[in-house]
Amino acid sequence: MTRRLISSGSRFEEEIGYSRAVVDGDDIFVSGTTGYDYATMTIQEGIVAQCDQTFRNIAAALAQAGATMDDVVRARFIVPRREDWEPCWPVVKKYFGVARPASTLIHADLQTDAMRIEIEVTARLRRRQGEH
Repeated sequence: MTRRLISSGSRFEEEIGYSRAVVDGDDIFVSGTTGYDYATMTIQEGIVAQCDQTFRNIAAALAQAGATMDDVVRARFIVPRREDWEPCWPVVKKYFGVARPASTLIHADLQTDAMRIEIEVTARLRRRQGEH
């Protein structure tokens, strides 16, 4: 089995001691991810914008592992405010409409008050057409 660490480039990964994702064999474990935009080093205020950015961050980590959102088999959503969950539904469907992973929603505080959603996923690599 091969174990590979994937980084988003965030300084916190090195300082704290974690990876954005870990590939272990065919399994990909993506750490809890927020809507922080690493290109601009900012986080938007709105829950829908943060949810979409969170999924883009996750998609980038999955791409480095050779996977897509369609390979996600498990998702955990954490939102501090119950009322923030329903506005995220269309964004979740946009990214998970095909995969429809097993999912859990948790209400809990996040690292900062500015963060309004955190998503953790597990994906599984699968053979694509044409692969042996």
